[in-house]
Amino acid sequence: MITFLRNAFEANIDNDALVWQNQVYKYRDLLTALNYWSSHLENAKVGPNQVVALEADFSPNALALMLALIDRRCVIVPLSSTVASQKDEFCRIAEVEQIISVNADDDVNIIVTKQSVINPLNQKLKELKHPGLILFSSGSTGKSKAALHDFVPLLEKFKIPRKTLRTVAFLLFDHIGGINTLFYTLANGGCAVTLRERSPEAVCKAIQNHKVELLPTSPTFINLLLLSEVWKNFDLSSLKLVTYGTEVMPPATLQRFHNLFPNIKLQQTYGLSEIGILSSKSRSPDSLWVKIGGSGITYRIVDGILHIKTPSAMLGYLNAPSPFTEDGWFDTGDQVEMDGEYIKILGRKSEIINVGGEKVWPVEIENILLTMSGVEDAAVTGRANPITGQMVQARVKLSTDESLSDFRKRMRQYCKDRLPAYKIPQQVILENQGFHGGRFKKIRR
Repeated sequence: MITFLRNAFEANIDNDALVWQNQVYKYRDLLTALNYWSSHLENAKVGPNQVVALEADFSPNALALMLALIDRRCVIVPLSSTVASQKDEFCRIAEVEQIISVNADDDVNIIVTKQSVINPLNQKLKELKHPGLILFSSGSTGKSKAALHDFVPLLEKFKIPRKTLRTVAFLLFDHIGGINTLFYTLANGGCAVTLRERSPEAVCKAIQNHKVELLPTSPTFINLLLLSEVWKNFDLSSLKLVTYGTEVMPPATLQRFHNLFPNIKLQQTYGLSEIGILSSKSRSPDSLWVKIGGSGITYRIVDGILHIKTPSAMLGYLNAPSPFTEDGWFDTGDQVEMDGEYIKILGRKSEIINVGGEKVWPVEIENILLTMSGVEDAAVTGRANPITGQMVQARVKLSTDESLSDFRKRMRQYCKDRLPAYKIPQQVILENQGFHGGRFKKIRR
């Protein structure tokens, strides 16, 4: 299953593979760890084809264990510290038979559970004798869903040689973007630079100290980075590319980053836990229009909603109805516009605010609010209204000491010439916290 990765390790045996806790590990070290765990898992009677939770972050043993588990055709459930409170629930839904925990010192502990595998999708993968991957959605728009993947098609795209890059492992260990970053980096002889914390200062420090070339991240984190201005204290000249996805990018944030860092290429990515990360190409660094595709990938637009067919699509949800259409297309729930070969993501259909029959996209309002002086963050949702059905509500974090009354008055005046009246927030709530979770994705609920 992972012969192509072993070959890549051999070809880059003396090159940097991982920076963990400021210590550099070579591909030689990862190969040694992989060989050790391949043997040890067999002795510990882990797998083959068992459902195994891997509770870890990007550490040498965690990386080696994931690869060894794939080689043993196990179904892997990666879990990060951000879902610690949901661990028991996730293990129950995934039908985890063994839990492998890797702590902050890279020590490993293996626990056998009494769980039985009865879900038809899990049983189907066992019958195929293929390794699998179970990813839980962030739950930012509702309850977390467990997406079951066959690891075989997920790995196919990494067999095509691409650029060798030093990359920050920013997206989490249990996120489809984090998995994508890991395999892209290892398959191409790159170096994954890990973080003890995912703050703007820690990221900038890692870029400077380890000559990072690629930062895969989210629009929410880019906004936090710009607001912090800590980048002024670091040398970021090694950084060549910033990729962003997981949510809609506010145009104001995109433009500001491009103006401040014109020599850093910005590239929008598109992917979901259910379908993996697709190949993408932005029309220009400061454009939200993007071309998506890749080998075997097709898409269509149905009533403004993006549908995708891809070999890397999940087998299905373990705890929710199938989102596939009768003819086999995955309904992303993302509303889009088209311009030739390019599409623009407007937002999730479930987040549309309906004001008297008029559609309002939260990110459009948030984008205007973020251009106001003193506004650090904003999250827009719909609120019930007896006359119009819904009205626009904005939760706002300020860097000023304005009263709610003063800010509301200033906001309405600012928005008057920038938005139609029905899009101007009718209710405003000032909060002290930002509106994102551990995955640095905006939470509007």
